[in-house]
Order: sequence, then C-alpha cells, then structure tokens
Amino acid sequence: MRVLITGITGFAGSHLADYLLDNVGDVEVFGTTRWRSPTANIDHIRDRIEFVETDLRDASSVEELVRNFKPERVFHLAAQSYVVTSWKAPTETITTNIIGTVNIFEAVRRAGITPKILVACSSEEYGYVEPDEVPITEDNPMRPLSPYGVSKVGQDLLAYQYFKSFGLDVVRTRAFNHTGPRRGRVFVCSDFAIQVVEVEKKLRPPEVTVGNLDAIRDFTDVRDTVRAYWLALEKGKKGEVYNIASGTGHSIGEILDKLVAISGVDVEVVQDPARLRPSDVPLLIGDNNKFRADTGWEPEIHFDQTLSDILDYWRERI
Repeated sequence: MRVLITGITGFAGSHLADYLLDNVGDVEVFGTTRWRSPTANIDHIRDRIEFVETDLRDASSVEELVRNFKPERVFHLAAQSYVVTSWKAPTETITTNIIGTVNIFEAVRRAGITPKILVACSSEEYGYVEPDEVPITEDNPMRPLSPYGVSKVGQDLLAYQYFKSFGLDVVRTRAFNHTGPRRGRVFVCSDFAIQVVEVEKKLRPPEVTVGNLDAIRDFTDVRDTVRAYWLALEKGKKGEVYNIASGTGHSIGEILDKLVAISGVDVEVVQDPARLRPSDVPLLIGDNNKFRADTGWEPEIHFDQTLSDILDYWRERI
C-alpha cells in the first residue's frame, strides 16, 4: 500500500509514520517536506521513508507529486497549526491551510486516481460553545474564534464539497487537543513541561509563567489520535466527519498541577498578559460516540501517562 503523509516531519505526522511502519504490513510511506523542515521527529525512521520536497501552496508541485507517486491513502496533516501564530499571520494561515487542501484535491482529480483521503481538521472549528452544547457533537454549529479555526472550517467544507461534487473518497476528522512526546515548545503541555524540567535542573527560578488557566480542553494522546486517523480511512464512511476526542475535559490549570505533582517540584505560578489571546475558546469537550460506533476506536493511553511521557521527553533534551 502506497501512503502519502503531508507534514510528515511534524508532531502528528511523525507519530502516524511510526504507527504505519510498525502496524501496517507491506506499506510504502512517502512524506512531503519543505527545505526548512526540521527532521528531528523522523530521524529515527528516515531510512524507511521516502521524502519529497513539496510546497503544498504550489499547485504544479503538488500535481507532480500525486501524479508520480499515485498514493492509495493520503493523510493530509500539513498545516499552520498554532492558534497564536494565526493571529500574527492570518494570511499565511489561510493560504497554507485552505489553498494547500485545494491543491491536493485538484491533483487527485487530474491524476484520475481514487485514493482514500483523510483531512485532519480541528475542534477549533467549533469555537464558541454554549455550556448546554457540551459534549460537542459533529452537528454542533461552527463558531470559530481564530484565523486558524476559520482555516480549518475552510478545509472541512472543501472536503465535503469535493466529496459531493466529484465523489472524492474523503473522510474528515475534527481532532480535539492531542499531545504527547515531540509536541512543539509553543503548545501548552510542552511549554509547561519545559518550564518544570528547567526548574528541576535549576536552569530557571522556581516559577512557571502562564496565560489563561481557566480554559477547558479535551486531550487525547497523539499515539491514540494517529491510530484513529488510520481507522478513519479503514472503517470510517466516505464523506463523513468524525470527532476524535477523549470525552473528558481538563482545565489548563489542572494540566500544570498534574505536571508539577508528577515532577515533585515547588513552583510559583506567574501570569503573563502577553500569553493571553485576543479571544479564547473557553470550553471544548468532544462527543466521540459516532466515531467509536463506526470504527471501534477508543483511547487507550491515560492522560497522566501522556504528561509523564512529555516530561521524560523534555528531560532528555534539556
């Protein structure tokens, strides 16, 4: 089976490559990269993968990739994926995430092939959620509160449109927060873990700088999430959209408390106004019943284990 992963050097992309190579027999894995893509996440498997330098915003580049490779599965994970960055670079976020998706769909159409395609969308599409709408189902209104959320709504609706208009075999997944080893420094679990490890190693004063601790998020371990991506294409229904979620909410403050408890350090919590967003989604907890019913998936890794693994990951790198 020929599998294409866009964004393979990223957080989820690298874990998906691990999953495919370890669990799917007779698989050829290709991944898109850019010249400046860091490779630390996939250095341990780079001899088992073929990399193709591709700018997804360049239609001709994407068309050549798809025509030459002729994938049977496409996992479209490449994106500008950081909400805070989307406030600073809204145009780049919209262009990368929406135009890149159009280029993939058009390349598949023009190549005359029929791969199964997963488009990795996001719970940020839901945005502002009323308390009585929790847990959030796939039918909930979308009220995005960031340029990133808007870009993901665009990806999502384009996937639906190409399914209805051209019969593309597309499945959309709205993943709620996923975290684990290799998560970038700017994301909250890694950000807190790095600060805690620096306190452990006496590289910083015993304090942790934070933003909004009240927001509640639904976290799934990335290793469970990429298994869900695989099942979405193997068992999910063509054209459908699925929440990938644990169904359990944790406040950001609770995450910090858990990391500090696992570590055993004593810290002072300092709020930095610069870490607060222009608008923040207060509550995101997902309903995963539809996905579980269609695929049999359920999360297997406990959140405390995920946080412990993140601490260990950064202990090895700081």
